Amino acid sequence: MYNSDIPTRAELPSAAQLIKSTIIALMAAIILLITIVLPAEYAVDPTGIGRALKLTEMGEIKKQLAGEAQRDRRYEAPSPRTNLLDRVIAELTVSKAHAQEPVRLAQSQSRSDETVIMLKPTEGVEWKMTMARDAQAKYSWSVEGGIVNYDMHGTPGVGKERSYKNARGVGADEGVLTAAFDGEHGWFFRNRGDKPLTITLRTNGAYSNLKKM
Repeated sequence: MYNSDIPTRAELPSAAQLIKSTIIALMAAIILLITIVLPAEYAVDPTGIGRALKLTEMGEIKKQLAGEAQRDRRYEAPSPRTNLLDRVIAELTVSKAHAQEPVRLAQSQSRSDETVIMLKPTEGVEWKMTMARDAQAKYSWSVEGGIVNYDMHGTPGVGKERSYKNARGVGADEGVLTAAFDGEHGWFFRNRGDKPLTITLRTNGAYSNLKKM
């Protein structure tokens, strides 16, 4: 260990050589950032090289999956604190309405529907009924060919939402949906499997305009 040769001052790189090496490394990093990293990670391809190497397509897929994950967090894992706050606000609103006028029953005409929903792998879809406050609809749904993540919720207005029930990896569910307010009420389904599946949704009750959102 003590017999190793020590380089002389002449053999050490000069300051100019170090600066030159640093500049070359920096330029190489910038080139890799523009041609490889930006297209593959963010679908940003200013040179067109990423598209030629099919890296931009990879970045577009990542952006799409990130967007779907964000929507999944919204529908599949609602914050308990947010749900509690929404429930308190909804209850206060309903209580105020009850204090001002008698409790009214929904006037929607009763109807029945059987809806067949087909989902490709990773695909999500939302089906909702238009319901008046206090209206009820019996429902049942089952999955053929897999399981789904779902959220049963209502939407009284833009940017507002109340979750009634949600779960992951479920093959069927049934019950009664009671509308807490006038608005759209229904289900968001997501196929997280790697094969297509079919959902059969049966509804019966006081609602209208059952449709895909």
